Amino acid sequence: MDKPLEIDLHAILRGRLPQKINRFVPGFLITALEKLIRQKELNEMLRVAYPLRGSEFSRKILEHLQITVEVVGMENLDSRSRLMFASNHPLGGLDGIALIAVLGEHYGDSNVRFLVNDMLMNIEPLSDVFLPVNKYGSQGRGAAKAINDAMASDKHILQFPAGLVSRLHPGGEIADLDWQKSFVAKAIEHERDVVPVRFEGKNSMTFYRTAKWRKKLGLKVNVEQALLPGEVCKSRGEHFRIVFGKPISWEKLKAREESPLKLAAALRKIVYEQ
Repeated sequence: MDKPLEIDLHAILRGRLPQKINRFVPGFLITALEKLIRQKELNEMLRVAYPLRGSEFSRKILEHLQITVEVVGMENLDSRSRLMFASNHPLGGLDGIALIAVLGEHYGDSNVRFLVNDMLMNIEPLSDVFLPVNKYGSQGRGAAKAINDAMASDKHILQFPAGLVSRLHPGGEIADLDWQKSFVAKAIEHERDVVPVRFEGKNSMTFYRTAKWRKKLGLKVNVEQALLPGEVCKSRGEHFRIVFGKPISWEKLKAREESPLKLAAALRKIVYEQ
């Protein structure tokens, strides 16, 4: 990279919107969106962390935000190879950054791969650690091959099986939605023990209320996702806790003779109970 990564929402939207729509989008609306995502603060973070990459970049972001991370259970990872880390997803940004900082420092960035939405590949300083998931077209086939190659390798794999960020549930509990089954199937197929990871943290109530009202209104687009960059900035000075549980052997999972969906639900339960 010749210069620090910089977010420019004006340039991004003007470059991606069709011209016939572009002319009807007022500049003040984009400026308002820039303020909503706290573009100025995000760019300051990126400048401070430049030119670091991977876990060093992640640690610098946490340091800049004066965030402390308590880690419990690292002894459970000793002498274990080819692990599949399955974590809850409470924050939508800083949880991934913190996990990269911890696991990258412990194993080395070259030995860790993090399955993410392909859009996150735009965070270039983390692109060496990220492994994009793209379900569509030829890119999807290429992504599937890259994932299978990583699964077959000796690298440790980290992912958020829920896919989406945790939501506010009836009764006031903040927790993941149902976990997807694919990570269990892949763990058994590639003979990887699964480490249940609980990340203790939460977003602001504004995020959860927005998600709740969006669902009530029947909107399909996850408009609350636009709030996640701002949630990173709001977390300044916070303390997070990461708990690594004891690895669960792939043989034990296979021996249960249950569907991957039921196994995923059982592992999600373990995460919240540990």
